[in-house]
Amino acid sequence: MNDLAELINDRVARTIPPLAFVVPDGFHALPVDVTAEERSAAAQEFVRGLYPEGDTELWDSAAPYYEHVTATMATAGLAFSALGIFGQEGEGVAHCSLTVAFLRSSHTDTDAAAQGTLATLAEDPLNDARRLDLPCGPAVSCVTLRELALDVEQGPPAEEQPKLVTGQIQVYVPFPTGPYMAVFTLDTASMRYWGEFCDMVTAILQTLDFTA
Repeated sequence: MNDLAELINDRVARTIPPLAFVVPDGFHALPVDVTAEERSAAAQEFVRGLYPEGDTELWDSAAPYYEHVTATMATAGLAFSALGIFGQEGEGVAHCSLTVAFLRSSHTDTDAAAQGTLATLAEDPLNDARRLDLPCGPAVSCVTLRELALDVEQGPPAEEQPKLVTGQIQVYVPFPTGPYMAVFTLDTASMRYWGEFCDMVTAILQTLDFTA
């Protein structure tokens, strides 16, 4: 298990009830679990890991932005938040964000919780909602693709404006050990690598452990 995975498991294990999982190399976890007093120093450490070949000028300019992002994520109640950056052959990188949130649920049976979640998500015709059977129990995935028009001033007509396509994968996993629902969310605009990101989420879900 790599150092990042151990760090993630340590963070998640402090929640109630416990949940552990492993992510691939390339994810950089935001310090959403630190105190407000620790946040500035944690952001400095984060940007050094995110930009290992950077310099003091880059780190000092980027740290306040990620400190603000971390504060926003923590306020939103996220248990885990990370940026995924993966180098590709040639120029450019593939990037995504991964978050995990815990929601309170009234379920007493994981199968019933999954069925109810699937029925709710399937009501939206834009959702591709499906049941999953994971090693840890039932879950529900929901895939949504969005096309956004980029507003280019003095550009071509609206129908010819460039489009940005983004994809989101959400997976709802009922806790078998308590009335909670784990929600994994991966967002990306690197749609060229959509298949790889889908495989990545599948691999992460295979590592879920509610007995950590």
